[in-house]
Amino acid sequence: MDSSTYISLSLTSALKRDLDMTANNIANSNTTGFKSEHMAFDAYLMHEGGRNTDYVIDRGSFLDERQGAVSYTGNTLDVALQGSGWFSYKTSEGQITYGRDGQFSVDSQGNLVTLNGDLVLDDGGGEISFPPDTSGIAMISSDGTISAEGNGTFAKIGVFTLPDIQSYERIGSGRFVAPVENGGVATAIPDTSTKIVQGAVEGSNVQPVLEMARLIDIQRAYERSTKLMDNEDDLRRKALQQIGNPT
Repeated sequence: MDSSTYISLSLTSALKRDLDMTANNIANSNTTGFKSEHMAFDAYLMHEGGRNTDYVIDRGSFLDERQGAVSYTGNTLDVALQGSGWFSYKTSEGQITYGRDGQFSVDSQGNLVTLNGDLVLDDGGGEISFPPDTSGIAMISSDGTISAEGNGTFAKIGVFTLPDIQSYERIGSGRFVAPVENGGVATAIPDTSTKIVQGAVEGSNVQPVLEMARLIDIQRAYERSTKLMDNEDDLRRKALQQIGNPT
C-alpha cells in the first residue's frame, strides 16, 4: 500500500472508534450520573521521499467531568452530587466501582443499595445499614450524614475524589473501576468539597443535539475516507491492467 492508503486507513480506524464512542454517549443521554467520553486525536508527520505525510494517531479518550443537571424527585433516598466527587459501590461479586448515580433504596436486609442491588459504601469503605427499628424519614445532610427519627445519626455516605479518574475503565451504566496497572486498587480520597442534595438526582452531562451533529460529521468523514481508499484501489487496478495489456 502507498502512503495515501495508509493515511486513509489511519483516519478510518480512528473515526470508527470515535463513532462508537459518540453513539454510546447518545445511548446514555438519559442515564443518571453518566459522564460523556470523547476521543483525543493527534497527527504524526513523516518525512519520506522528499515529501511530508500526515497520519492520524489515536491518543485514547478523555472523560468529560462537567456537572450534569440536577433534577428534584422528592424521593427521600435519591441524592445528587454537586461537585467533582464520586459515590463508591460494591457489587455482588465484591468489586468496588465508582459512579454518580444516586438513586438509592433500602433492601430487605436494611442495606442502602443502588437500583441494581449494589451496596452503597460509607466514607470508610464499609456498607451502610439502617437500624432495624428505623421507621421515620431518613434525613441526608449535605456532607452525606444519614439520620432518622428515633435513631439519630448512624451512617455517612462516602463521597470520594479520584485524582486519576481519566485512567479508569468504564464498565457500563456510568460506572468505573480502577485501572489494571494499579492492581485494580483505586486512589480514592474522601471529598469534603462536593455537596450532596437530598431528594434529587444528577442527569447525564451528554448534550444530545451536539452529539447527534458530531455523529453526522463523523459518518461523513468516514465515508470520504473509505471512498478515498476505494479510489486508490481503482487506480492501482487500472494501472495493473495497462501493464498487463500494453498497446
